[in-house]
Amino acid sequence: MKRAILAATLLLASTPLAAQSGSTTYIHAGRLLDQPGQAPRGASTIIVRDGKVAEVRDGFVAPEADARLVDLKTQFVLPGLIDMHVHISSDDNLLRSRLEGPSRDVEDVFVIAQNNARLTLEAGFTTVRDLGGEGRATATLRDAINNGVIVGPTIIPAGTMVSVTGGHGGVNGLNRVFTHAVAAERTNICDGPDSCASAVRAQISIGAEVIKFAATGGVRSNVAGGLGKQMTDAEMKSIVDTGHSFGRKVTAHAHGKEGIDAALRAGVDSIEHGSFIDDETVKLFKAEGAALVPTAVAPIAALAQARRGDAPAPQLAKAEEAAAAHAASMARAVKGGVRILFGTDSGVAPHGDNAKEFALMVKAGMTPAQAIKSATADNAAELDRPIGVIAPGRDADIIAIAADPLADVTALEKVDFVMRRGVVHKLGGKRQPFPPE
Repeated sequence: MKRAILAATLLLASTPLAAQSGSTTYIHAGRLLDQPGQAPRGASTIIVRDGKVAEVRDGFVAPEADARLVDLKTQFVLPGLIDMHVHISSDDNLLRSRLEGPSRDVEDVFVIAQNNARLTLEAGFTTVRDLGGEGRATATLRDAINNGVIVGPTIIPAGTMVSVTGGHGGVNGLNRVFTHAVAAERTNICDGPDSCASAVRAQISIGAEVIKFAATGGVRSNVAGGLGKQMTDAEMKSIVDTGHSFGRKVTAHAHGKEGIDAALRAGVDSIEHGSFIDDETVKLFKAEGAALVPTAVAPIAALAQARRGDAPAPQLAKAEEAAAAHAASMARAVKGGVRILFGTDSGVAPHGDNAKEFALMVKAGMTPAQAIKSATADNAAELDRPIGVIAPGRDADIIAIAADPLADVTALEKVDFVMRRGVVHKLGGKRQPFPPE
């Protein structure tokens, strides 16, 4: 671990940044959804200066001297997409990950994360919330991307998911030698309120900007503990209060109803997955003002992996259980007016296929416009970041596609143009040189 951190530190110190300081770009947009949730504009010009949106004008405005012109006159342009639930350092090939996992070191994980980051950005997702993995490596990747050293989306990391001993996110399925060795390195495992407060502080110390904890069992932990509640109410309350005291929002991995309800009563800001939601839980979501991140692609992907035999036996039963309940629970939450945030659990589902979540959101009862707003303006508001809309002062995170996603949301599965903070990473469907020429 120390070698990896040292190498990354030297890389950040010695590599020139890819910033386009002083640059100006004019984007001619055929149609422009600058404010998701509102009607799109017709022919428009977006003026980008120093990585920020400076102006949005009607019509195709001639560029000033020395400005770059990007011609998207035949394209539908909208803000960069935001995924609230990814695992950027996770290999989405579960079988390969199981076979190679014992021989991988943090350096190997960092290389995997770099590739996943680029795939995610080129799919049109310019910001992601990473909800658990190799904590310090993810924070290092975040910094490298922000400094222009590595290509990828803006990453908001959670460190490693806080878990009780034996819970989802703990050390499971290993022999006693490996269990003791791995547990000794973990800062995320806790038992009791005081221990859980310490685990939260430990994640913050390695760069966590949001806190995630496992309120219930999970599908991809190698333990036959089911999907029910795994933490006490006092442990959950300690985690939430500690995270909030440090100015971090707190989200809970939660499948079973009892765990969802307990996490909501503890004051979490959001619930991940929410596989078993009834009408009582819907009322609790609304009373507490919490959001749901459904990750609808994840149970489908996890079930397919388990049925292929890629996962250990305990995971199959849990995958069947979650997949059978999730779609109805999500539809119930949508119908009940629960605030829905876009997230995929990529790392379980394949990286780069994030946009497949949109069709499942529409199937659950959302309109395409609502689903797009969820992945842009709504997620930006939850993160309190200057993204999610195309307006003066916002980061120039902009994408373009060939068709109208308000008519067919699956159009977002093929992104032709990607700009992040004023730097063009994809144009005409093709990867652009980095650093920019």
